[in-house]
Amino acid sequence: MKPHRPRKRFGQHFLHDGNVIDRIVAAIAPVRDDVIIEIGPGEGVLTAPLLESGARVIAVELDRDLASTLPRRLGAPDNLEVIQADILRVEPAALASGPVRVVGNLPYNISTPVLFHLFAGSADIVDMHFMLQKEVVERLVASPGSRQYGRLSVMAAFHCEMQGLFTVSPGAFRPPPRVDSAVVRMRPRAQDAADLAVLPRLETIVRHAFGQRRKTLRNALRGVLDEAAIHGAGVDPQARAEVLSLAQFMCLARQPGPDGA
Repeated sequence: MKPHRPRKRFGQHFLHDGNVIDRIVAAIAPVRDDVIIEIGPGEGVLTAPLLESGARVIAVELDRDLASTLPRRLGAPDNLEVIQADILRVEPAALASGPVRVVGNLPYNISTPVLFHLFAGSADIVDMHFMLQKEVVERLVASPGSRQYGRLSVMAAFHCEMQGLFTVSPGAFRPPPRVDSAVVRMRPRAQDAADLAVLPRLETIVRHAFGQRRKTLRNALRGVLDEAAIHGAGVDPQARAEVLSLAQFMCLARQPGPDGA
């Protein structure tokens, strides 16, 4: 079957480097009876070895042409199900009952929305392995005080434990992207009701705190938390957002706002 012509509007860059494919599969370590949701399988170069492990693969592909030809490309295996859909409009829980694993080479232009979509429905997700723009992975795994640390770092850390695995050069793709890529492993954290209840407040505080990075928390959180509340959380109002840990942001989120909420 002829190679599929990459479509710019879908942000398609097809992985073709066998060594990189092997490293990704080794990192995932699929086993028989795994249920794996693969986002954007493309031409199936990663799908094939996942299927060979005996795992059941549910491939979600936006491109109608790729979705229709994927089973034929792979020999129509019984453990493959292809769904032509936008992953942002699909709930993981609707694809399979019970624990699932998620993998994918995510288009760079929608990678962050896809991650937060999955975070919102992560109760049954065992782990996630993604190829992303290297800069995004660096932000996901960044620690407080580093240049890459920001809103994405904090909110992703609330939902998952992160581990950057390895970098992939542009030459591993067809066509080559203009930036390096990297593979990240994400394991959803078990969240109790108290943590989930404070999540909307956490999102608000983190958004304001990093909205004006150069401002101190006292100024950046004006109207959200007053100085006494920041002190009450055990945080220095003169500190800036980039030095605070997730635990400190959680303490801030548990403080009442100016209106007592």
